[in-house]
Amino acid sequence: MNIALISILAAVNLWTFVTWGLDKRRAVRQAPRTPESTLLLLAAVGGGVGAWLGVRLFRHKSSKKSFLLPLIVATIVGGLAWYTILDLLWQTKPTA
Repeated sequence: MNIALISILAAVNLWTFVTWGLDKRRAVRQAPRTPESTLLLLAAVGGGVGAWLGVRLFRHKSSKKSFLLPLIVATIVGGLAWYTILDLLWQTKPTA
């Protein structure tokens, strides 16, 4: 498997997790927040694991049911996109 793609996916998840934590901190301090659309976009581009870790560990957005359904959809979309990319790259691997 391509190490660069896995590194990108890990970085996106780390970025998503940190963004979740910062948004929770801002929520507690009543500071300007990260838009929900940004949080969902991060999950949709492959940060689903980081997003769900943020939901669980920071207890952020965990009680907002109207947000959890779009988060599930974004996570599935991101997962399917990455699966498709990796599957296509795996199939086009040159044979010796």
